[in-house]
Amino acid sequence: MELTVLGAGPAYTDRRGATGAAYLLKSRGRSILLDLGQGSFPALAAAVEPSSVEAVFITHLHPDHFVDLVPLRHYLRYQFTPPRRAAVHAPAGLAARLDALHDEPGFTTTALDVVDLAEGTVVIGPFVVEARLVTHTRESYAFRVSSGDGSALVYSGDCGRAADLEGLVRQGDALLVEASFGAGPVATGAGHLDGPAVGALAANVRPARVLLTHLQMGFDPAATITSVAARFDGPIDLVEPGFLTTI
Repeated sequence: MELTVLGAGPAYTDRRGATGAAYLLKSRGRSILLDLGQGSFPALAAAVEPSSVEAVFITHLHPDHFVDLVPLRHYLRYQFTPPRRAAVHAPAGLAARLDALHDEPGFTTTALDVVDLAEGTVVIGPFVVEARLVTHTRESYAFRVSSGDGSALVYSGDCGRAADLEGLVRQGDALLVEASFGAGPVATGAGHLDGPAVGALAANVRPARVLLTHLQMGFDPAATITSVAARFDGPIDLVEPGFLTTI
């Protein structure tokens, strides 16, 4: 299974070229997406033919994780005759939010088949996607994705309590995890993680590697990695758009 980071940014940043959360997974010639945040559609279009993506999984309904469903919808609707469609698995209410954004009832359903997420497992081609509720918004999910060859990626989405991920991560998985508040501490009530929390989680669940993402503006990347490494002795990377690896 191959991971391409299309976007790894938070809701706002001063890092030139940063785009919202978007992670492309490929296996056996097929692909799915985990989130599709602001500015990430061009990177998707450069990586694969967007209509070939079999499903998009949205962790939660903050725009930096789903708003580029709008250009995806336009692309599917207007680039092809007849229009093409894509499946989107998301927390309840996504379609209503996109419709309201454009003040157009039915805007979403012209090209996107939205399925309400729930805890459990969804099989899409070679991908087995396990969804687990985490602390962030009223309904936020983390995902564990495997592709039948023993490899798996756990993606935290945005998560305010590291312990929520413990039951999802299995020893040897790759852990793609937000570290929004760098070396810490997390602002009160922010609902995010920092490096020390990620390091403590990784030391407990023993992933094969830790891939840090979603670093907020103003936090130092090197200090963030160091704060994780103080607790976890395995490989650690801070991912950026264009990061490519095999899981």
